[in-house]
Amino acid sequence: MRPTWAEISLPALRNNFRAVQQFVAPNVTVCAVVKADAYGHGAVECARVFEKEGATWFGVTSTEEGVQLRQAGLTSRILLLAGFWPGEEEDILRHDLTPAVWDWSHIELLENAAEKLKKGKQQTVPVHLKVDTGMARLGVSREDLVPFTQVFKSARHVVMEGVFTHLAAAEVIDAPDTGAQIGRFEDAISALIESGLSPVYYHMANSGAIAARPNTWKNMVRPGLSLYGYYLPFTSVVTGKPDSSYELSVQPVLSWKTRIIALRDVAAHQPVGYSGAYVTQAPARIAVLPVGYADGLSRHLSSRGRVIVRGDYAAIVGNISMDLTLIDVTGIPGVEVGDQVILLGASGARRVTAWDHAGFSMTLPYEVLCGISKRVPRKYVE
Repeated sequence: MRPTWAEISLPALRNNFRAVQQFVAPNVTVCAVVKADAYGHGAVECARVFEKEGATWFGVTSTEEGVQLRQAGLTSRILLLAGFWPGEEEDILRHDLTPAVWDWSHIELLENAAEKLKKGKQQTVPVHLKVDTGMARLGVSREDLVPFTQVFKSARHVVMEGVFTHLAAAEVIDAPDTGAQIGRFEDAISALIESGLSPVYYHMANSGAIAARPNTWKNMVRPGLSLYGYYLPFTSVVTGKPDSSYELSVQPVLSWKTRIIALRDVAAHQPVGYSGAYVTQAPARIAVLPVGYADGLSRHLSSRGRVIVRGDYAAIVGNISMDLTLIDVTGIPGVEVGDQVILLGASGARRVTAWDHAGFSMTLPYEVLCGISKRVPRKYVE
């Protein structure tokens, strides 16, 4: 096989789940978010680890992602965070998935599917109502909330098991907008209870809110990025400074590796790679790596990023191409074809993280991790 792969540390996965579970109160349910193929780490494999650690809920984006977990034998509850598309409602019932809803048509579709599939027995369909508290993406508005409760009251099969929302800036520890969102969610909960509904689960806390805002925990939390070893930076509106003291003791789970497939001794003033975008200033030893932007290595790292070879840093030089990347190993003794190269990960005191890649690409670790393509095999290691 092509010598480029990602290693997923199972001990790190376990550590991170335990860190979250132990941090929140014993009566708080942890819904482990494994959407987007567990942020590029492999949803089925990660979910199996979390389930063995005691996870009773998983969060995914779509019906397709939920069905994938069911077909792999996962038995914990599965929440479809972004709801479902018309036509998927029967699969939701067949595979015991729990969709988010925010529109009356969702209830109608699920009711019709339950009638079709109940086969002489009462079919109960639990759902979680999403409330828009300020992000203006998905969710029922506060104005429509009370009228919407009547839809639930008239439903024969659909039951509001949970109510939730999503925070826009949980990592900004004193953001007034976050406080306003929390207030709107509390108001929505009161309105639901006053209308006679009694949801079992209330949830709004993502990774940042879990660490910094205990008042958002309710009785369910939804860690995502923290399960894979990263946080967005915690900052303050007042000071504008980052504060890492809120971060739980999680560790990066994924290491991305490749091997040197060729070495070239290049003269001074020699252009290398596409467009001659990099020109050597002195005689150089250039190593060729079998990895490129088709694997998810961003072109923004061209002549900017670095990797680790034989325990030392080596600069990426020239333009990253679809399948190949060049690095300068001139100052590293003993480099040979076949040597392992760390694109993401650590060796001794040297470390390259998803934050390093994100900084050059003007993005976030989410995109870096999710962007590692399917042609990079994942290996699960103890």
